[in-house]
Amino acid sequence: MTLVFHERVGLDGRRISPFSWRIRYALAHMGLDPEVVPTRFADVGRIRALSSQDLVPILVDDGKVVHDSWAIACHLEDRYPDRPTLFGGPAGRGAARLVNIWSDTNLNPALRRRITADFIWCLDSGDREHFRRTREAQFGMSLEEYCANPEQSLPALLQVCAPLERTLSEQPFLAGQAPAYVDYVVFSVFQWARIGSPRDAFPADAATLPSLHGWRARMIGLYGGLGDRFPGYPEQRTGPDGRTAD
Repeated sequence: MTLVFHERVGLDGRRISPFSWRIRYALAHMGLDPEVVPTRFADVGRIRALSSQDLVPILVDDGKVVHDSWAIACHLEDRYPDRPTLFGGPAGRGAARLVNIWSDTNLNPALRRRITADFIWCLDSGDREHFRRTREAQFGMSLEEYCANPEQSLPALLQVCAPLERTLSEQPFLAGQAPAYVDYVVFSVFQWARIGSPRDAFPADAATLPSLHGWRARMIGLYGGLGDRFPGYPEQRTGPDGRTAD
């Protein structure tokens, strides 16, 4: 068995992709240890040649190329039935698909509004122009304008997180008594925000979302502290005008 995992990286080896994080946790869950190929935005030519598209993560499993985090998770589940299951069966896979879509369309945008202007400084300097150009075209404004009022975006985030908080007040993980792929999907977005900004996306007072804060700490500690294995945001961030950002 030869597994190769192409994973997005940023400045000083930071793991900056929520989609790669959910596969990192899925691989750890199944006890699989692939070769890792760090991949920058600038490596798009290599990725396109490998997979006929531009995005990571990509898993190459004995020569079979699989891209898209959901497709990779399904591939792992089907390819390694003797390993711990990510979904717990067809019904669990269907429920996980809903959570995957909800996370990408609701949770991610709510957090993105709070951290994107910081996140650019976690990228390799050669990738920042691409990130700024593509995201500002998507948002229709500068990154700084998009994230100008983080406190105004907090109520929307709290509303999105309400079902997570209620669920986790009744059980230790979103999947129940033990973590599964639904946990990795949701955690990946919080991990992306945690690595991508020096400011916690949540209020400093953990009492606001106590169950969610506790779950996040448990997720960080899984698999030998996987969530803390790589560096976070730069302590010193230089802005586009050459000054150190606050």
